[in-house]
Amino acid sequence: MTIKSSASSKARRILALSLPWLPSERIIRAHGPPDHPFVLTEKIRGAMVIMAADRQAVSLGLGTGMKLADARARVPDLLAFDHQPLADADLLSRLAEACERYTPMVAVEPPHALILDITGAAHLHGDEERLAQDAEDRLDAAGYNARWALAGTADAALALARHGLKEGAEAQLPVAALAMDAKTHQSLERAGLYRIGDLAERPRANLAARFGMELTLRLDRILGLEDRPIDPLRRIGNIVTERRFAEPLTHIDAALACLSELFAEAAERLNERGQGARMIRMMLFRCDGDVARLGLETGAPTRDAPLFQRLLRERIAALNDELNPGFGYDLIRLSIVASEVLAPQQLRLEGGEDRRGDEVALVSQLSTRLGRDRVQKFAPADSHIPEQGLLALPALNAPPPVPWKRQSPDNPPMRPLHMFDPPQRVQVIAEVPDGPPYRFTWRRKSHQVMRYEGPERIASEWWQRKDGQQPGKGGLTRDYYRVEDARGRRYWLFRHGLYGEEKANPDWYVHGLFA
Repeated sequence: MTIKSSASSKARRILALSLPWLPSERIIRAHGPPDHPFVLTEKIRGAMVIMAADRQAVSLGLGTGMKLADARARVPDLLAFDHQPLADADLLSRLAEACERYTPMVAVEPPHALILDITGAAHLHGDEERLAQDAEDRLDAAGYNARWALAGTADAALALARHGLKEGAEAQLPVAALAMDAKTHQSLERAGLYRIGDLAERPRANLAARFGMELTLRLDRILGLEDRPIDPLRRIGNIVTERRFAEPLTHIDAALACLSELFAEAAERLNERGQGARMIRMMLFRCDGDVARLGLETGAPTRDAPLFQRLLRERIAALNDELNPGFGYDLIRLSIVASEVLAPQQLRLEGGEDRRGDEVALVSQLSTRLGRDRVQKFAPADSHIPEQGLLALPALNAPPPVPWKRQSPDNPPMRPLHMFDPPQRVQVIAEVPDGPPYRFTWRRKSHQVMRYEGPERIASEWWQRKDGQQPGKGGLTRDYYRVEDARGRRYWLFRHGLYGEEKANPDWYVHGLFA
């Protein structure tokens, strides 16, 4: 029996790579081929249980779920290693990165499989069969056995690859390919349904009534009647440019020149859209499967090739490990991951370009050299509490700065440029308990107040508290004063709490200094 997929699934082509021996092959690469069969075990309910085994152990009748004591009773010289699922997952992710040479749409399918959406990419390697065979050969050269299959949906390709079948043989798959629970599989076999072809002939309504809608959904996906999206390892750029080389590039300067050419191509396409690049991702694929990754982020949208080259040099200089071409790069890819509108710039009346772009270039270059979180800008926050009114954000993420309002000599600034975090305690003498400060002591020095302005009353954010505006439950009110001492130095003081209402003896703090 041959299953015919829907027309929509024919337009999409999926390559699935199954790596059934991945855990044991990881052990072999780390420790070398052992002299005896071995298994990977994990402690479950006080007993060591086999979670994976190498080929030799499987040929001796050992398998997943068997206790280690029982296995060693059969094979006395059996070796055992700790099962490390996180290490297997990390290895699978690295193999997925290497497979991005075929398509950017690569997804990890736990525990030991990869899904590649090769729609529109097969012609770069001749055809689908050659692409799949090349992927198998590269994995085999790296020490990993792979089985592959092509299909119109991800579930069909996965099922065929895991069971060693080719496209068109979906009906021969066992019902275990549905990956349902053990109870459902047992019920299917008791009903005489052993293969997918047996289920395909049954009415869907009857199957759903007896086994649930999940079974019919998975069945339709394997048959190519239903599809599901895959979750690629990395976000796909909205513009992708790449170069493939028959003779690999063995010099880093040639690779950098290639990246500059790729960015120039991407810039032309961005110019057609009226956009500029904000995030750029580069991938350099080596012949031996190693992948070097570089990423750049700019403070504003740009199509400036010289700026890209400067940032690229800064990124390479900041790498812990220098780029090593090894036997050469046979594929280099540049993706514009994020872009924004870039309007034409207005020339100045006296001639020449506006120099505001220099600030953006400087921020981008410093962030690339020092790290994006070490170059920051202040952004306003939705809070009237002084120390919470500004947020320090990475300069690459911060919104455009608002121009500072110039203060005239007759109108001093309302807020100091320098604020203490946290505010510092001071001892204050006032003429009346709820009046302005007359004298205060800070850092063991006494300051006589000659002039003051205030109070500026700031209430607490009582609406964000559980008990709301109940007395004593919404926080303390602050009364701020701008004061000047006998030597002309100006301070920003506040009384924490309303005298007699919120606190019997409110404390005083100095919160900032005016220039």
